[in-house]
Amino acid sequence: MPSGLSDHPLRHALSEELHARPFARLQAPRRATHLALLSGENAAAADRRHVAALCQRFGAPPPADTDTHFMADLGAFQLKWERHTEFSTYTFFVTPDEAPSPGSRDVFETKGLAEVPRDWLEALSGELLVGVHLSLMPRDEAVPGTDEIARAFGTGNLAGSMASGEAAAVFVDFRIHADGFGRILVHDRHLQPRQAGRLVQRLFEIETYRAMALLALPVARQYGRDLTDAGDRLSDMTGRMAAMGGLEDERKLLAALTDLSAEVERIAAAASYRFGAARAYYALVRRRVEELREVRVEGLQTIHEFLERRLAPAMRTCEATAERLDTLSGRLSRTGDLLRTRVDIQLESQNSALLRSMDRRARLQLRLQQTVEGLSVAAISYYLVGLISYAAKAGKSAGLPVNPDLLTGLSVPVVVAVLAAGVWRLRRKLKHEEQDQAQED
Repeated sequence: MPSGLSDHPLRHALSEELHARPFARLQAPRRATHLALLSGENAAAADRRHVAALCQRFGAPPPADTDTHFMADLGAFQLKWERHTEFSTYTFFVTPDEAPSPGSRDVFETKGLAEVPRDWLEALSGELLVGVHLSLMPRDEAVPGTDEIARAFGTGNLAGSMASGEAAAVFVDFRIHADGFGRILVHDRHLQPRQAGRLVQRLFEIETYRAMALLALPVARQYGRDLTDAGDRLSDMTGRMAAMGGLEDERKLLAALTDLSAEVERIAAAASYRFGAARAYYALVRRRVEELREVRVEGLQTIHEFLERRLAPAMRTCEATAERLDTLSGRLSRTGDLLRTRVDIQLESQNSALLRSMDRRARLQLRLQQTVEGLSVAAISYYLVGLISYAAKAGKSAGLPVNPDLLTGLSVPVVVAVLAAGVWRLRRKLKHEEQDQAQED
C-alpha cells in the first residue's frame, strides 16, 4: 500500500465479511446432521465456549473469541458451527462405512451424530428448533424412483427435484420422524465437492430459516384475537364520541382510549420483532430455494411448490396480523388526536367564558375604583379645607386682616381642582407605564 495512506478501522473486517461462512467440501457417500438451537441474543459467548470444549476433547484449535463461524476436523467427524442473531447451528459430517442404495430403509441409519460425545450434545444451550439428518448418496447408482424414495422416508408425501443444474437429485419430506429428526436425501449425479457443500448448506438453511420464520405464526394466532377485540372496542369508542356532550364524558373516554393504546403498544412490543424477523427469514428461504435451480422430477412436487403451498399462507397470516397491528395503532393515534382536540376545544370554550367573566369583573372593579377615587378627592379636600380654615382663624387671632369664612369658602374649589388634577395625572401616568410594559412583553 502506498505510504501516507491509512486504513479505515473496519476495512479488513468488512472485506473478510464477504468470505465469512465458507461452504464445506463434501464428497459422497456422506452423512450430515444439522441442529439449530434457539438460545437467545446473549448466548453467543456460551455457545462459543461449548464448541471450544469439544475441540479441546479432540485436540483441535478452538474458535477465536470473536468468531461467529467455525469449522473443524475432529477426526471421526467434522464440525461446522455458526452463530446467528438468536440461534446457533451445529452441523456434523461423517463418512459411512458403506452406502446403502437410495431405496433402502437403511439410508438414514448412519447419522452425523454417531461419533459426537453424548454428554456434550446434552449440554448444548438453548431449545432444539431444527434437527435434520441428511444422506448424500454416491453417483454410481441411477436416480431412484419415487417408490424407492417413499420407502426410504416412510411416507409418500415428498417434495423433490433436480438441483444445481441437474447435478443432484434432492428429496425432502419436511416432517419430524419418530427419532425426532427430519430427513433429506441428496443423490449425487455429478457434483463437485464445493458444489455439494453449497447444496447441502442451502438445504439446511431452508429447513432452519423456514422454522425460524414460522415462529411468528403462533404469535399471530395468539394476538389475532386480542387485536380483534381491541378493534371492536375502538369502534365502540369512536361511535360514542358523537353522542358525548360534556367535558367529563370526554375525559373518561380519553382515559379509556389511553388504556387501549397502552394495551396495543404492549402487543406491538411483544410481536413486532417476531413479525419483522419472520419477514427476513422468509425472504432468505425464498432466496435459498431459488438458488437450488430446481428441475421437476416427474410425479413429485418441487420444494418451491411445497413451501409456497404450505409456508406462504402462514407467512401471509403473519403479515396480515402485522398490518392489522400497524393499522390499529394508526387508528388509535388518530382517534386520540381527535378526542384530545375535542377536549381542548371544550377547555378553550370554558376558558373563554372565564375570561369574559373576569373582564366584566375588572370593568366593575375599575368603576368602583373610580368611585372610590372621587370619594377620596372629596375626603382629602374636606381635610385640606379644614386645615386652611384653622390656619385662617389662627391668622386672624394673630392680628392679620383675614376673613376666615371667606378664605375657607374660596379655597374649596381650588383644593378640589388641584386634587382632581393630581389624581388624573397619576392615573394617566400609570396607564402609560402599563401600556409600555405590555408592548415590551
